[in-house]
Amino acid sequence: MIESNPPLQQYYGRLLQESAGKGHQNRSCFYDPTHYPVIAECELPLIDLDGLKRCDRRERLACSAAICKAASEWGFFQVINHGIDTELLRKMRREQVKLFDMPFEKKETCGLLNNSYRWGTPTATRPNQFSWSEAFHIPLTKISEPACWGEFKSLSEVINEFAAAMLRLSRLLAGILAENLGNPKDAIEEICDESTCFLRLNHYPKSEEETFGLVPHTDSDFLTILYQDHVGGLQLMKDSKWVAVKPNPDALIVNIGDLFQAWSNDEYKSVEHKVMANNKMERYSTAYFLCPCYNTLIGSRTESSIYRKFTFGEYRNQIQDDVKRFGHKIGLSRFLQDTNPLIMKSD
Repeated sequence: MIESNPPLQQYYGRLLQESAGKGHQNRSCFYDPTHYPVIAECELPLIDLDGLKRCDRRERLACSAAICKAASEWGFFQVINHGIDTELLRKMRREQVKLFDMPFEKKETCGLLNNSYRWGTPTATRPNQFSWSEAFHIPLTKISEPACWGEFKSLSEVINEFAAAMLRLSRLLAGILAENLGNPKDAIEEICDESTCFLRLNHYPKSEEETFGLVPHTDSDFLTILYQDHVGGLQLMKDSKWVAVKPNPDALIVNIGDLFQAWSNDEYKSVEHKVMANNKMERYSTAYFLCPCYNTLIGSRTESSIYRKFTFGEYRNQIQDDVKRFGHKIGLSRFLQDTNPLIMKSD
């Protein structure tokens, strides 16, 4: 048995036993069949952001058009020449590995960054609701507070630099996507700043089980920028099929979140994705979430809007309520105009 830090095997094993005790003798019934198998491996659209700096206007427009097309057709894309220094990315990963290498008891009790440490899925009642991973989910309002860091001074310096670089990149991309919809280029910048965004440091330990490192979900932000390692495991829904994303060590991955889908009136797609745990190698990733403040009103400028207007705070509260009641996020379908979605409670 693979020893895990944190004790994921112990928790997951208990869920297996409880499911078996309820009459689920066939292991395949622990999983939603739409999640298996993976049909193919794909390479996400790869966009060279150097095109945005070219003197030729046509080249700049072509690069912007590629970003908007990928956001509409895939909901995911990769960027190279993104302006974030390679050495900064390496330092971020070294500090992240050092952080997760701490004993579990210390991670749980150190109180780092306002007790931002999370592991597994506390709300899970079945194995297919459990994420085989641990994370520090860090509100960026906290990173400038020295008292939050304790002995992790070097991590503090790197995260501050990393978060600032990610904010610049996310605003650049969001500005292009907003302008394509007929909005001012700084429309997203005005409602998203360093005080409203989040950084999530992820670690996926090795697992003997074929299980989710991160359960299928969509992101509840405007957009996410992901820095991942070479291990792979990220999968997304494309044309109603799961496809595995081939890792590209030179690129950052960008995906559209629920807020941009609603704001764009479904022009941009917030695509369901997941991470599968690996039985040979552990995996690390760092995600930057571009979020507005909680009282920000989300709504399309078009007259025939698919969704009713809602605040980011209202959206997050609804998600938390649905996870408690049903074990999973329901998301944007809750906010369709004049529609009450049919919710099927899991057995």
